[in-house]
Amino acid sequence: MSDMEGVSGIVAWSQVNGGAPMYEEGRRLYTEEINAAVRGARKAGATEIVVVDCHGAGGDWSFNSLIPELLDEGCEWVAHHRWGAYTELLEQGCDAALMVGMHARANTPDGVMCHTISTTNWRNLWFNDDCVGETGINAALCGFYDCPVVLVTGDEAVCRESRALLGDNITTVAVKRGLSRRSARQIPPLRARRMIEAGACAALTGDLSAVRPYKPGDPCTITVDLPVDQASDFRGRPGVEIVDGDTKAVSRGATWMQAWNQIWSY
Repeated sequence: MSDMEGVSGIVAWSQVNGGAPMYEEGRRLYTEEINAAVRGARKAGATEIVVVDCHGAGGDWSFNSLIPELLDEGCEWVAHHRWGAYTELLEQGCDAALMVGMHARANTPDGVMCHTISTTNWRNLWFNDDCVGETGINAALCGFYDCPVVLVTGDEAVCRESRALLGDNITTVAVKRGLSRRSARQIPPLRARRMIEAGACAALTGDLSAVRPYKPGDPCTITVDLPVDQASDFRGRPGVEIVDGDTKAVSRGATWMQAWNQIWSY
């Protein structure tokens, strides 16, 4: 599962928004980090590697930012599928998930381009007592199908966040350190790719059972802290309640998947 904001060399929205002046540069940087993870997975003995583009770049570029002719031929990839909805491989049985190019959750001071789902509409997201970002969402999706997340790459902030949520046995690769939300001290892409390749290989060569699938717990309550005037986006959805003076949307389900589908599948 891959995103763009956590890639080495990317610090500006014009590098990740489809059609923006620097987007093509961002796509190349993004694709080559995916290739590094694919090479590492193959070195570790992986026989089936599927890359899921999880970056919403806008318009027809959404979930379609990888450059096909540059992709390593040792993988297949999923493009232009609705975010968080590709579960085919998980349903069949997937040994492990790697997350490449991830960014920190909203309101992380040193998180480069940090946000959760939306840069403006989701302030914080909670799965029961866990405050999570997009890494946590993807990990919960994988965990629902008993698939562990064994690698996270991105900036130092998302690596810290991932270890706190998923445990210290997860392999993390930090390719930059945020100085603010819009600046970073970065490792050059060529070296960053070698680090990612080594990290992917190490994560898959080790004991996969050392990292447990992430399960927020059943039953599950999902809470979204909302900015002013955003409650209408959630009002009226089955299973979702607006509370605390229109500042929170709360979804309750017997399972995480039920609670998530009530708040996200619209």
